[in-house]
Amino acid sequence: MKKYKILVTNDDGYEAKGLLCLAEALKELDNVEVTVVAPANEKSACGHSLTLTRPLRFVSVGDDFYKLDDGTPADCVYLSLSTMFENEKPDLLVSGINRGSNMGEDTTYSGTVAGAMEAVLHDIPAIAISQVMDFTDPCGDFTLASKTIKKIVQKIKDGEFPLPHRELLNINIPANLQEAKMKVTYVGYRFYANDSHLHRNPRGEEFYWLGLHPLNFAPRDGVDGMSDYEAIKKGMISISPIMLDLTAYNSITRLKNWIN
Repeated sequence: MKKYKILVTNDDGYEAKGLLCLAEALKELDNVEVTVVAPANEKSACGHSLTLTRPLRFVSVGDDFYKLDDGTPADCVYLSLSTMFENEKPDLLVSGINRGSNMGEDTTYSGTVAGAMEAVLHDIPAIAISQVMDFTDPCGDFTLASKTIKKIVQKIKDGEFPLPHRELLNINIPANLQEAKMKVTYVGYRFYANDSHLHRNPRGEEFYWLGLHPLNFAPRDGVDGMSDYEAIKKGMISISPIMLDLTAYNSITRLKNWIN
């Protein structure tokens, strides 16, 4: 029987616990072939960036497990498809398990989501999965995330991917739970602020660290259903469909009138 081929990547780097838990969970499924290609270094918040100014190199770190030297998640997917999967595309791409949430407009920053975006550009069904963290626990517990991704991938494998062309699944797992219901959600509206921290080195030269913002969200006006953040706050697993078409269709007529 033909193997079901799954390509795995992330943005936390090839040594990240979430990535290793994800690969282990997927390998427990019947008749699957899991290939991991992940960045050599953490690439959180790199977005959908490709490396165009320097060469990239695969480094084998295990059976069907590679790190891409200083590559981004999108690099990992792009190069894997043009080299390792040149003759036969993988059946599915799974990106994660990210250490921390990817909700609301944070999805536009996310290297985890971008790995899935790169896959669907090449007509490969894709899932991004993230674990909301209690950062007082530096290692994190990926047990529920691992169980969830196994259940979702098995359902896809047994049937079909539930979304059309150029759409992906974005999954967020609540923290500190061993069981939770799944909830289909829309991508929430997050509040942002600038947060940077000034420091000086021993020579007195200034440098800045970008800070972390609290997760503050609001419902979207005129949208039925529950947002990803609301689901997480209620202890549910959030599953959001994301499309790559960024056109603001509701504003086309207004823009036409403005231009004329």
